[in-house]
Amino acid sequence: MDKKLQSLSLPEKIGYAQRIIKEALDKYQRTALAWTGGKDSTLLLWLVRTVCLENNKDLPAIIFINEGDVFEEINKFIQEVSTKWNLKVIELKNEDVLKQVNKVGDIINVDQLNEINKKELKDLGVEDSEIPFEPESFVGNHLMKTIPLKRFIEENNIQALFTAIRWDEQEARKEEDFFSERQNPDHVRIHPILHFTERDVWDAIMTYNIPYCSLYAQGYRSLGAKSTTFRVADVPAWEQDLENTSERAGRAQNKEAIMERLRLLGYM
Repeated sequence: MDKKLQSLSLPEKIGYAQRIIKEALDKYQRTALAWTGGKDSTLLLWLVRTVCLENNKDLPAIIFINEGDVFEEINKFIQEVSTKWNLKVIELKNEDVLKQVNKVGDIINVDQLNEINKKELKDLGVEDSEIPFEPESFVGNHLMKTIPLKRFIEENNIQALFTAIRWDEQEARKEEDFFSERQNPDHVRIHPILHFTERDVWDAIMTYNIPYCSLYAQGYRSLGAKSTTFRVADVPAWEQDLENTSERAGRAQNKEAIMERLRLLGYM
């Protein structure tokens, strides 16, 4: 974590992020951007789109990972912004798992999964014949998010993936670099807004009129799976005490505790 970069003004932080983006787009031909519908990834999308428009470059492939437990408000927001900005969004799902379940808590029969999912579960040390469908658990997160992401990268020969993680967001992300090489499959993660704080994100959204999901106005701070994400206050996110309270207090804390393990498996 670079405190000097974190002390820059908002325009300077935006300029630095845009330079990272342009460098990545100049260097890599096959790129993708992970968009969750959350504030951070929407800011990243706005930044990348701005750089592409200013430099006459094609947008990276825009991907949305549907883990099977998505807020209706997020789906609506994705659709509205896609229409407004003329985006083609590629939805990634683990269809092999989803065909067995209808809701969180349903049972997944491991024997009925395809060989890819069986191998991934075996590699995780899962030996149970049945497991619950819990997208934010260690196993569920890997099945529903990391596996579809890794398959997309591999099948489309993606060289670089833009993600919207920040140094101040989670302990496991404090050592990340703007360019981070990954394996299995080989690619580079690009993190243009690492140096932004949560306050910076909201200041940028308000200053540049960037759209945001309506859940934030209802008191949510950080958006994850619907069944394990809760609002933390009765006032909009940007009016809350961002500097002295936890951004991810409304998220599943078991996931927070295992974030480093998830990251090593290929999660964002």
